Amino acid sequence: MFFTDRLDAGRRLGARLEYLRGQDVVVLGLPRGGVPVAAAVAEALDAPLDVCLVRKLGVPVQPELGMGAIGEDGVRVINQEVLRDTGVGQADLDRVEAHEREVLAQRAARYRREHALVAVAGRTAVVVDDGVATGSTAKAACLIARARGAARIVLAVPVAPRDFTRRLGGDADELVCLDTPADFFAIGQFYGDFTQVDDEEVTACLRQAARRHDLFAGTGPEDREVEVAAGVVRLSGRLTLPAGATGVVVFAHGSGSSRHSPRNRFVAEGLNRAGLGTLLFDLLTEAEERDRNNVFDIALLAERLVDATGWLREEPDVEGLAIGYFGASTGAGAALWAAAEPSARPAAVVSRGGRPDLAGPRLPAVTAPTLLIVGGADPQVLGLNREAQARLRCESRLDVVPGATHLFEEPGTLEQVTELARDWLTDHMAPAHV
Repeated sequence: MFFTDRLDAGRRLGARLEYLRGQDVVVLGLPRGGVPVAAAVAEALDAPLDVCLVRKLGVPVQPELGMGAIGEDGVRVINQEVLRDTGVGQADLDRVEAHEREVLAQRAARYRREHALVAVAGRTAVVVDDGVATGSTAKAACLIARARGAARIVLAVPVAPRDFTRRLGGDADELVCLDTPADFFAIGQFYGDFTQVDDEEVTACLRQAARRHDLFAGTGPEDREVEVAAGVVRLSGRLTLPAGATGVVVFAHGSGSSRHSPRNRFVAEGLNRAGLGTLLFDLLTEAEERDRNNVFDIALLAERLVDATGWLREEPDVEGLAIGYFGASTGAGAALWAAAEPSARPAAVVSRGGRPDLAGPRLPAVTAPTLLIVGGADPQVLGLNREAQARLRCESRLDVVPGATHLFEEPGTLEQVTELARDWLTDHMAPAHV
């Protein structure tokens, strides 16, 4: 297969990735040559574009041959096979790495000056380059995306050697390549125009993609760190309010988690795109978390949720908006316990892989329409949810996601959770229902 230029390669690659269109995707291009390809992919998928900053560690006497790579977040990948074959010693490796880290820092400063980091946590990250040779740079990029909390990683390139799946191992959840020719010697041999990409072209791609995505998705939401007043304590949180928000969903995380839960953030971003605000906050202080009894004290967690609801209703930007709850695991028990409190009055409740049984005798007092979402491969929790639903007196529904285990780690399952939650909450939190 032969490509006219990187734009041609990106358009063909975008067509191959059409099945990802409409999902919660962020496209990460590898500077510099991978960015024009990634820009075309992002346009095809109507997805945001960002750079995944990676620098190849080239062998001193043969710079095009990668002996490893480094990237943002301190990620470092070394190809021991290349080191062994070339005889590069530790001193030479350290010298090359020090130089490339300086370049990486300079590029980060240049690209991030006008293009803020795009959130990756909980999303499908499509890592794009103009091709794969040794695989070191691609491995580092996948590790960076994983470290940033990506729920799923798709490595997509126009061309690569036939053994590229072996070289990449399990660093990506899915590998997509348009052509793996037997006569592969270098990426450039498969392009008519393989002119080197400069920093100005990279920033232009990012700028154009940002403008296009803003037109497609609308202006970004208000997003700020907050301190939630809950009784005598102050809890860290993040409040996100899209323009014209119709309501705000308060998240209650599960045991051992926090406001940084990648799965909750994944769902929250889906709700934001649907016009719902979100509040993700820590149910306990750092000191309280050290006592494991607090983590499973459903009454305490529910009290924090009720207090957070009261605090939220006094926020000027939220006044008059409907408030809903989204609880995961033990957090779902706390959400239903809190929903039974007359002062809370949530408009709707969603439980993901929840333990509604932990709300015990308070379940019949819940009046908010309640959606219970459980994985089909989570039989014990499914049984607990069926029993809990039988005790609810409010409008309720139990949805089972086929093949999903307790954490909804299987491809596509968290997307189904997000869609179910979005539809339930937007319907029951609409002004006519509040």
